[in-house]
Amino acid sequence: MKLAYREFGQGQPLIILHGLFGQSDNWNTIAKKFSENGFHVFTLDLRNHGLSPHSDIWNYEVMADDLKEFIDYHNLENPTLLGHSMGGKTVMFFELKYSGIASKIIIADISPRAYEPHHGDVLEALNAVDFKTIKTRKEAEATLNNYLSDFGTKQFLLKNIYWRDSENNLMDWRFNLKIITKNIDAMSIALPKGKSNVRTLVIRGEKSNYVNENDLEDFTKHFPNHQVETILGAGHWIHAEKPKEFFDAVMNFIQ
Repeated sequence: MKLAYREFGQGQPLIILHGLFGQSDNWNTIAKKFSENGFHVFTLDLRNHGLSPHSDIWNYEVMADDLKEFIDYHNLENPTLLGHSMGGKTVMFFELKYSGIASKIIIADISPRAYEPHHGDVLEALNAVDFKTIKTRKEAEATLNNYLSDFGTKQFLLKNIYWRDSENNLMDWRFNLKIITKNIDAMSIALPKGKSNVRTLVIRGEKSNYVNENDLEDFTKHFPNHQVETILGAGHWIHAEKPKEFFDAVMNFIQ
C-alpha cells in the first residue's frame, strides 16, 4: 500500500510513525527540528489514517509490510525508525519481521505486551458524531463532550475532521472509523516471539501506565540491546507534552 507522507530535510533517513487516531502532521514541528539537525525525515500516515488509503485489512503485520514497501520504494538505507504508541508497536513488528534494515529503533511509550482493550469510550464518542446532521466542528465537539472529559483528547480527535464533500456541506473523519471500530482488538495484541539485537531506545512518560517495570523484562527478551529514558512529568503523549526533553533524548541516541 502506498502511504501518504510528509518529507523534511536531507541526510540520514528518520521515519516517524504516529499512534492510533493520529496522522503525520501531528509531528510537523518536531520533524522540522530533526531535519535542521541533519536528518532526512519522513512522517507517514499509516493505513486507515490521515491521507493514506483505507483498507478492510488492518493489523500490525500489514502495517509492518506497508513500512517495508515505503522503505524499498524510496531506497532508504539504514533508516532510524521512531514510533509512538501504535506506531511504536508497528516498528517492533517490523523489526522482528525485517531485521537488518533499520539501523536503530525508537519506541515511544508502548511495550511488547498485550493490553486490555481501553479505547471503548473514545470509539463510542466518535461513532456518536453523525455527520449527516452535524455540520460544524463546534457541533462535533459538543457531541464528544457527552462522552469524553479530557480536553486534549478531544482536540486531538477533532483535528481529524475534514470536508469530504464541501458542495453538500458534508464532513467526515479522516481515519477509517468503521474498520478501526471493528478491528480495534488487533491493536492490543502482544508482540510475537522473536529477538533482534538492533540498537533500541525506549522512551516512556513518567506519568504514563503504558510501560511499567515488568515491561522492561519484555524489552530485554525481544530487544536485548535497548536502553530506557523516562521523561519526567510526561504522560502518554510525551512528544507533545515535553517536546524539548523528547527531542533531546532522541538526538542523544541517534547521534
